[in-house]
Amino acid sequence: MTVGIVVVSHSSKIAEGAVELAAQMAPDVGLVAAGGTDDERIGTSLEKVLAAVEQSLVDSGGDGVVVLTDLGSAVMTAESAMEFASNPDAVQLADAPLVEGLVAAAVAAQGGAGVEDVRKAAEAVSFGSGPGPGGRSDLPEVHGQDEPDASGDFEIINPMGIHARPAAKIAGGLSGLDAEVTVNGVDGMSIMALMALAAGQGSSLHVEARGKEASKAVEYVGRLVKEGFGEL
Repeated sequence: MTVGIVVVSHSSKIAEGAVELAAQMAPDVGLVAAGGTDDERIGTSLEKVLAAVEQSLVDSGGDGVVVLTDLGSAVMTAESAMEFASNPDAVQLADAPLVEGLVAAAVAAQGGAGVEDVRKAAEAVSFGSGPGPGGRSDLPEVHGQDEPDASGDFEIINPMGIHARPAAKIAGGLSGLDAEVTVNGVDGMSIMALMALAAGQGSSLHVEARGKEASKAVEYVGRLVKEGFGEL
């Protein structure tokens, strides 16, 4: 079993599409879409979200459930569903943008992370390393002249380079470490920033990390790259 994830959106198509995307990167994770109203209009339904939460609680086998939402009123619906859930203590709401947070959470769950770490993975990659909700404001601010605590250079060997799945693996794994990481100068916990590098086969990733687990973070990225992100 893994931690289950529920996606709450005002649109059933958005919820289903987000689940479809995340499932490509985390095939063993139970992902449940709860979008739109009961009559398929734009909006949210307490009954539909509560049913999704209950289904996910069962499917997760006691490992817990993380809920992600899109717009503000969806948060209120999700919070209400959590209050009425059969095991509210096993359900956590992630303060994270829907798509990027969902992918990071799904990758973390696929790797066996617990419910709290799955929620933190969603929040960490979505808001980056700066201060603010879910941000890593406890970590030192990075300045251009600062020497990293650890660094490494790794050549990409998988044919497709850094597309969505490798970016999610990098960001999802780094989100659970006490380190601030950049990859070719961009936030290592931002899936979108990593994808925007457009780093193809044969190009190099320069990884710099600062913090208590800096060495572990660099080793983690290096291992993913050398294994071809599991795509070879």
